[in-house]
Amino acid sequence: MNSQQGTNSPSPLSNPLLSFDLQTRQVPMGQLLPSKKVPDAARGGRKYHQIVSSIRELGLIEPLSIIQPDPGKQEFILLDGHFRLLALKELGIESAPCLIAKDDETYSYNHRINRLSTVQAHYMLKRAIDMGVSKERLARAFDVNHTAINRRISLLEGICAQAVALLEDAQFTPEVTRVLSKMKAERQVEAVELMVASNTISVAHVQALLKATPPEQRSDLRAHKKIKTAPIEQIVKLEKEMNQVHTQYKDAEDHYGSDLLNLVLAKGYLTKLLENETVKSFIGRHEPGILGHFELVVNTVAMEEDVRPVPSE
Repeated sequence: MNSQQGTNSPSPLSNPLLSFDLQTRQVPMGQLLPSKKVPDAARGGRKYHQIVSSIRELGLIEPLSIIQPDPGKQEFILLDGHFRLLALKELGIESAPCLIAKDDETYSYNHRINRLSTVQAHYMLKRAIDMGVSKERLARAFDVNHTAINRRISLLEGICAQAVALLEDAQFTPEVTRVLSKMKAERQVEAVELMVASNTISVAHVQALLKATPPEQRSDLRAHKKIKTAPIEQIVKLEKEMNQVHTQYKDAEDHYGSDLLNLVLAKGYLTKLLENETVKSFIGRHEPGILGHFELVVNTVAMEEDVRPVPSE
């Protein structure tokens, strides 16, 4: 599509309720202005190398997302796709397909965008193979070995349809479904529901659920094989403890803001208190245990400095 076409006139497919035009537009690299600086160290990361390999082998699959602040100027601000833009420039590509946003609310945009889930990536790989793309080429595109591609392709083998539907929008490793496939269909659904409810779809979690699964609900055990199982009382206790952990997690999540504020206030007060050597010496002589706890709070790094959101690409 001509990069100059449609600058002032709306697309025939435009919809006032949509945040982006439905048609992509080829935009020269010189007209794309990044909205943030990508750290130099990011170029040496695995994610960046995977993007470069994927574009080199298969081309750009997901268009860049841009906005044109001034319709009178051929300049566009990049909203999403900074790694892809760097990769395109590294590969010497002169223009890129872009989706043009209708507003510059990047915060709301980041919440509207749908990242490719693990299940969707699996379907994409299957379609690529059906279209004749070799596994070797896919391995080069994703910068992984042949074994990793096979695991992604066989991701849903032995997984029932209802469990797949629950995992549709989630991110997880192929090892999760490999463990999940050792359960029968009903138990798979129950296990996935527990993981989704606690927002922890991980290998450790699904392995714990597998250990708590009764033999009759497992598909990897033969009927004639003698199995050492935990007493039913232990299984019930384990499930009860897991429910308690989930309840405690939700409670901590609900009170996170107020607890963090109290911690900051307490830390500030205790810091000033212990700066007084007379007070510190008195507490140390009479209540050394309490002094230790006070110093622990003072030396605690603020939680908001440790828990930082991972920047989107």
